[in-house]
Amino acid sequence: MDKPQPKFFNIAGICKPAEHYMLPVLPRIPDVSKIIEEKLYFVIHAPRQSGKTTFLITLADKINLEGKYYAIYCSLAALTPITDDVLGMNRVVSQINGALYSSKVDKIQNLAYTYRTSPAMDDPDFKVRMILNAICRDLDRELIVFFDEADCMSDSSLITFLSQLRDGYLCRSEQPGTKFPRSIALVGMRNIRDYRAQIRPDEKSMGTASPFNVISKTFSLANFTKDEIRTLYSQHTDATGQVFEPSAIDMAWNWSEGQPWLVNALAREVVVEQLKNDYSKVIAGSDIDQAAETLIQRRDTHIDSLLERLKELRVIRVMDAVFAGTKGKVPVNSDDRQYCIDLGLVVKNEDLSLRPSNKIYQEVFSRVITDEIQYALVLEQNKKIWSDGKVLFMSNLLKEFQKFWRHDSRSFPFRFKDFAAFKYDEATYTFMLLAYMQRVVNNRGKVFRQFAEDRGAIDIVALYKDHKYLVGVKLKKSYFSLSKSLEQLKGYMDTSDEKEGWLVIFDRDLKKSWDEKLTWETQEYKGKTIHIVGC
Repeated sequence: MDKPQPKFFNIAGICKPAEHYMLPVLPRIPDVSKIIEEKLYFVIHAPRQSGKTTFLITLADKINLEGKYYAIYCSLAALTPITDDVLGMNRVVSQINGALYSSKVDKIQNLAYTYRTSPAMDDPDFKVRMILNAICRDLDRELIVFFDEADCMSDSSLITFLSQLRDGYLCRSEQPGTKFPRSIALVGMRNIRDYRAQIRPDEKSMGTASPFNVISKTFSLANFTKDEIRTLYSQHTDATGQVFEPSAIDMAWNWSEGQPWLVNALAREVVVEQLKNDYSKVIAGSDIDQAAETLIQRRDTHIDSLLERLKELRVIRVMDAVFAGTKGKVPVNSDDRQYCIDLGLVVKNEDLSLRPSNKIYQEVFSRVITDEIQYALVLEQNKKIWSDGKVLFMSNLLKEFQKFWRHDSRSFPFRFKDFAAFKYDEATYTFMLLAYMQRVVNNRGKVFRQFAEDRGAIDIVALYKDHKYLVGVKLKKSYFSLSKSLEQLKGYMDTSDEKEGWLVIFDRDLKKSWDEKLTWETQEYKGKTIHIVGC
C-alpha cells in the first residue's frame, strides 16, 4: 500500500504544498457579507501570518462565483519602499492592473492594462480614483475591492490614497462618470485609528476627524480556539492515520494560544522535521514542547519580523512597561498601546493590562534581548553555586550577582549602548539579572521569566534537576512597598508549592553608596523563607 503523501499545515503560508489542510475561513468574520450588502467600506486588521490574505482571496472567489458582484484582491505590499507621492500612486495603479490581470474572471481580466493615461490620471491626487471609476464604468456588475497590506504606504502616499477613496465614495452614483466600488476593505496589521495616529504629526491633512471617515466598521481576525486546533490537527489524522494525543493539543494551545502561524509551524516541525513523515508515530505533548523550543531558537521569518518591531520607539515605550511589570506607565487608551496589540506583540488581560501574546513570543522576546548581554558577560564558574551537579545554590548565585552588579552595573549600559536591551529603561535591570542567571545556569537547566504590564512584579524561574527556584524582581520607587512585594512573591510560591524564594530589589538611587544598596536579609514570611536581596 502506498504511503500517504505528506500534507502540511498551511493556513498561514508556512510552506507551499500541492494540497493542505484548512479550517473554514469565511466564518472567522461572519458580518462581512452584511457590510457589503449595505454598500459600506470597512477595515480588517490582524497581526502578520494570521490568515488575512487567505480570507480575502477566499472571499473574493466566493463573491465572483455567486455572480451578484465582482471582487478583486489587490496587494499594496510593493509600496513599502516608496515615499514619493507620484511614484506611490503610480504603483497603486500598477497593483490594481495586476489584480485585474490575476483575476479568475475573464470579464475582469480583460480590463487589465487597457486604461490609457489622461491629463487627469497624470495627477497623483486623482489617479487612483480615476482608474477605479473607469473599471466600475466598464463592468456590468458592481465591484468590491480588497486592498491588502494597506498599511505599507508612507504617510504622504497614504493620505493621498485615502483622500481619493473618500472622495470617490462620497460622490458615487449610477452615472458613468461617478461610478465607484460598492465596497472597499483596507486590510493590514493596524486598525484605522492607527492610520490617524500615523498621519496626525504631518502638516498635510485631510481636514477631517478621520483620514477615512467613511469607514463603517472595523474587523479583526481572532486566533484559533483550542477546539479549532483540534479540528485542524484531526484533518491530518484523517488523511494519514497519525494521531495527536490530547496532551499534544494541550501543549500546542499552551505555547501558541491559537496564533495561526505558530499552530501550523508547531505541527509541521513535529510531523516533517522531528518524525520525518513517519505517520506510524503518535504525536505527544513532549513532541510539541521540543518543536516549540526549536522555533524559539530558530526564530523563523515570522518571529524575526516581530523582533524588528522591538527596536521601534513607540513599541519600546509599551514593551518597557510589559517587560518591567511597571504599573500605570502606558495609558489604556494610548495609540502606542493599541499599535502593539494590532502588531500581535501583546494581548490584553481581563484587567486590561498587557502581556506577550503567547509563551513562544515571551521566550523569544526575553532571549533575544538577554542573548546580547550574555555574549558580553565574562564569568567564572563558582563552585559554591553547584553541589555535585545535583543542586543549584540560588543564594550563592545571587550573592555572586551582587558582586558583579557592584563592579559592572554603571558601565555596562554605556559600554554596550547599542544593544537593544539598553533601549529599555526600566526593564534593563531585570534583563541584566536574567542574562546573568541564564549564563550561569547555561545548559544545565532552564531559566525563564513571566512578565506583564501592571502586575508590579517580575518572576524569574530557574529549573535544575528536580528543583524549582522562584525569584521575584522589583524596582525600588516612590510607591515601592516591601510588604506588598513579599505578599506577591508568597502568592506565586503558593501556586508552585515552594517553601523558599528570593526577592531581588534594584535601587536606582545614585546618591546611595554600594554598601547601602547591596544588602541581604532573610525573613520567615507566613510560612515561607524569603531572602531579600538588595542591588
